[in-house]
Amino acid sequence: MRLADFGTTWTKWYDTSGAFGLCRTSEVDFRAEVGTGHNIRARAGRMVNELVALADGGLELIREPDFVLVDVGSREIKYVRFEGRQLTEMNWSTSCAALTGFTLELLGSYFGLDFDRIEPAEASVPVTCGVLGMEQIFERVAAGDPEARAVARFTRGLVDNTLRFAGNPRRLYLSGGMTSNALFLKSFPDHVDVVPLGRFVLVHGLMAEEGLEPGDPAGQ
Repeated sequence: MRLADFGTTWTKWYDTSGAFGLCRTSEVDFRAEVGTGHNIRARAGRMVNELVALADGGLELIREPDFVLVDVGSREIKYVRFEGRQLTEMNWSTSCAALTGFTLELLGSYFGLDFDRIEPAEASVPVTCGVLGMEQIFERVAAGDPEARAVARFTRGLVDNTLRFAGNPRRLYLSGGMTSNALFLKSFPDHVDVVPLGRFVLVHGLMAEEGLEPGDPAGQ
């Protein structure tokens, strides 16, 4: 049995060996029994809504009664809010963060940037979507801005969007591939306590749906 989150760029899964796995969605060569994600299509026997998987994963991984959890992926951002461990709000945006995660990954590859070494920017580039943000970055580079500084300002704009979308919480739990981007994490203002949970939060949500614990052989 395999549970999988088929994301826009990356697919994350948990299978009968009790192990977690990761590969590019374009390279997926399996079908899951239970799945979620933008690219699920006909890849799973049963589909779970992404917000439901995010909420279930948050309850599995976070012990606090009140929390906000945001998933920042390649294509969009989505969040859930809990009070007293009861879901009070959930939302999803493909406009204010459209393709921003993918764009940041693309820019890093194009300019040959090491996100671990880039200092965060204090000022941001207004980010309405990844495509328009990329246009601003190339304009700034053409005007003489160092590539790393221009990308850092774009990243700060992505952070500002994420905070506004989530209601500006003082503590923010993060899910998704952007939790492994050092520049993204360093770009949050000091007054926000950021807790990255990694890429597999939605997979943990699927596991909760199936009554599985980490290390359990799925389906046994």
